Amino acid sequence: MPQASSEEPFLIFLPSLSFQSESTMSLSYRDATLDDLPAIVAIYNSTVASRQVTADLEPVSVESRLAWFHAHGPQKRPLWVVDDAEAPGRLLGWLSFSDFYGRPAYQRTAEVSIYLDERARGKGLGKQLLAASLAAAPALGIDTVLGFIFGHNDASLRLFRGFGFDTWGSLPRVAVLDGVERDLVILGKRLDARGAAS
Repeated sequence: MPQASSEEPFLIFLPSLSFQSESTMSLSYRDATLDDLPAIVAIYNSTVASRQVTADLEPVSVESRLAWFHAHGPQKRPLWVVDDAEAPGRLLGWLSFSDFYGRPAYQRTAEVSIYLDERARGKGLGKQLLAASLAAAPALGIDTVLGFIFGHNDASLRLFRGFGFDTWGSLPRVAVLDGVERDLVILGKRLDARGAAS
């Protein structure tokens, strides 16, 4: 499969990334640009108060996410955003691939993270993004995909397990959210060259 240059969108990895979601939203995907970072951060921050998704206890700033943004690139660790084709400039969500543990021997392993705008949740977009990430992973040099999910985040656990992720680890009571100790579940999936489970 051809590799994308840094200027090409990640669409090269997948046959089609425009689709009609389970709602009536018309959506399209692309690589994130620096101009998208405020919207990416706003979507992330919208999850903080729920204590379901992130271990951040307070909203983060755009400036604090610059290094994280620049750690991504379309060749190996992309950051994708979902545009609402019917409302230009409106982001409905994003997906990122991130290095696991930052050591060279783990270069074929990546963590995938999905964050959706409140308006886009529960409409099948997370399922579409996860499917797209698994299909694209082999062309990105990734054969092991991980998800780090709180043990009380039933919706995300169901989503990943629905795609064949297995529980590879559990860190009991490692996060304290509003005085409540929470588990972190590590889900993993090995892929073949087509993005299917191996």
